[in-house]
Parts: sequence; C-alpha cells; structure tokens
Amino acid sequence: MQYYDYTGVIHFHSAFSFDGNVELDKIIDAAVKNRIDFLMLTDHDHLRARDEGREGWNGKVLLIVGEEISPRFNHYLAFNLDKPIPSPGNSQDMRPQIYIDAVNHAGGFGFIAHPDHEGTKKFHVKHYPWTDWSVEGYAGISIWDFMTDWQSSLKGYIPALLSFFFPAFFLGGPRRITLERWDALNQARKTVAIGELDNHGSMVKFGPVTIQAFAFNRAFQFIHTHICTPEPLSGDGQKDIPLLCNALRHGRCYVAMEYFQPSRGFRFVITQNNEEYSMGDTLALAANSSLRISLPESAAVKIIKDGVLFALETGKNINLPIRAGGVYRVEAYLKKYGRYRPWIFSNPIFVKP
Repeated sequence: MQYYDYTGVIHFHSAFSFDGNVELDKIIDAAVKNRIDFLMLTDHDHLRARDEGREGWNGKVLLIVGEEISPRFNHYLAFNLDKPIPSPGNSQDMRPQIYIDAVNHAGGFGFIAHPDHEGTKKFHVKHYPWTDWSVEGYAGISIWDFMTDWQSSLKGYIPALLSFFFPAFFLGGPRRITLERWDALNQARKTVAIGELDNHGSMVKFGPVTIQAFAFNRAFQFIHTHICTPEPLSGDGQKDIPLLCNALRHGRCYVAMEYFQPSRGFRFVITQNNEEYSMGDTLALAANSSLRISLPESAAVKIIKDGVLFALETGKNINLPIRAGGVYRVEAYLKKYGRYRPWIFSNPIFVKP
C-alpha cells in the first residue's frame, strides 16, 4: 500500500503562550523555509490560536492546535479538543490520570511530554520529567525531545557555547532510559512514539545583549515527526487534520533528526502473502514474512525486537526474514563528520506468533 510521508514539528510555543514571544506568522514562515508540512502547536493551558481562527492551512503549512497541560511535573500534550482542559497549576498532588481521563472524555488524545527531562543545574534550568507511570489511556510518549537532548550538553560554559552555535553536533538521540521504557510499554499495549521540539523562542540576556535562544527558523532544522497517511493531503483542513491525527494515533509515524540529511523516503514494512504491513500495524506471523527497510542514504541500522537488538545491518535497502512474533522497530544512524549520529527512530510493527 502506498503511503504519503509528511514532515512536521510537534510541541512548540508561540506568542499566545505565557512564556513564548514569537508571533505565529513568523513561525509559519520558518516552517515554510524548512519545508515543513504541518505544525502541532501546544501552548500552555489554552487553545487561543484556534479561538483566533489560526487552525488549518496557513499557506503551505497545516497548523493543528493542541494544548500542553503543564503542572509542575507530568506535562501532557493534548489534541482534538474543543475546549482546553484546566491545568492543576503548580500542585504536585494532582494525579495526571485525572487530566488524561478528561482529555479522553472530551474526545481528544494525548502524549506524555519530555518524560525524562532533567534540566541543567549549571544554568538553573528546572527539570520537568514525567513521574507517575501508573497512568493509562494516553496515546503515546515523546521519545526524543530537542530541548531535553540539547540541555544535557550544557555541562560547562565552553561546551554550552559550542552547543548553542552547533547544536546538531551535540545531540545524542533519545535517552536509553526512555527507549527502554517505551519498549516495555509496547509489550503491554501499543504506545506511539513522537518527537518534540519544545521551543519557546525565549529571549536570553548576555550582559547588555539580548538574543533569541533558538529562532524558529533554526530550531525547525532538527527533530521532526513524520506522519505517513494512506491518501494525500487535500488542502481542506477539516479533512486533513483528522487524516494526520488518525495516522499519528495509529503509530504510522517515525521520528528523525533532519539537520544532516532529510529522512523522507524512509520506509519500514513487513510483507507476507502479498500483503504489506507498516508502522503501527498488527499482523499474524506467516511462513513467508519478510522485514524490509529503505533509506534515502546508507546508514547503520539496528532492528530492535522486544527491546533487544535483533539485527545490525548497514546499507540503504535491507531485507530480512521474520521467523518469530514480536514487536519490531528500527533505529538508523547516519555517518557524518567522522561518527555515527542518531537519525531515524521508527514506530514498531506488531507481529503475533
């Protein structure tokens, strides 16, 4: 089956947010310059951008307006809401299951944001991790957050300065603890992985000079979430938003760091009996099952089965037989400037024995 690959950015903040200061038109322009197809805006605790009529197609960019429910810990990205879900504020006693349930009751869906965010003591950045893993009913989690990854490089003033000017060279990829937790969750039920940006366009003062920490034109060069739809976007926002959201909830998506090499053209399927199954799909194992991976550039590829390395291959096109059931996913690492760098992380395909 043919799928249409659209690249986008999930979780960022605009001037509508209490701490964002970038006008939405400038953000849209930055998306166009970076060839981004869709944006999923999640300002803190409101849907003001939708209320002001901005959701839908803005020129060449489809804007989807969600909400970041943001108490002190346990931030949650919620979409498909008619009204914002009230945030518990700074209360540490509010169980996140309450607002996950509220989102679901309202017909929405959501993702756990930056689950293993640590901040950085050196530069007084607070930590905002997810702390309650007893919850259920969420669609998925973020496995790779630009800000979590970048802030982990801020170990001293010189590394911080270098990583500010050359952030792509300091990104380490999804944290191992995050991937291990995600793999464990997928053993119990499908848990969709997304990437997120969490950029606020904040202004930072260095003595008498004030600069924007990450202008959106720059921030949009890094971590994207690709959504693969069964039909092309039509240009009608009322049709296209559900099309993207349904594919996202199904798990027909992958996360990629696009700075060194665009990932469009990546394909991960399992074929059997003249049928093809893609990310997010579930199938019953047959005798002729085959795992196939295509990449736009040669890379080191890890095939992960049930959280454990199943195979390590190098190339642009990989074809392996499947002999056992399991949860299969792909990691690709691109060799650039003398080292392999994290590039693509797919959602899994679920194979029943």
